[in-house]
Amino acid sequence: MRPVLRVVSILLILAGAVWFLQGINVLPGSFMTGQIRWAVYGGLAMLAGIALWLVSSRGKPGGSA
Repeated sequence: MRPVLRVVSILLILAGAVWFLQGINVLPGSFMTGQIRWAVYGGLAMLAGIALWLVSSRGKPGGSA
């Protein structure tokens, strides 16, 4: 299960980074370009991906990781 969570977290971080960069008008070429809403969504997606990575990195309570 841990590898699946890690893959999902990496995808969330990468997608969030793209959305954020498009939202702040750094990465042009889509309907999201220049839309602050997508920068916010991207930031939230990156935070969710980081949180998921941290959760997947934790060892089992009372056991070795």
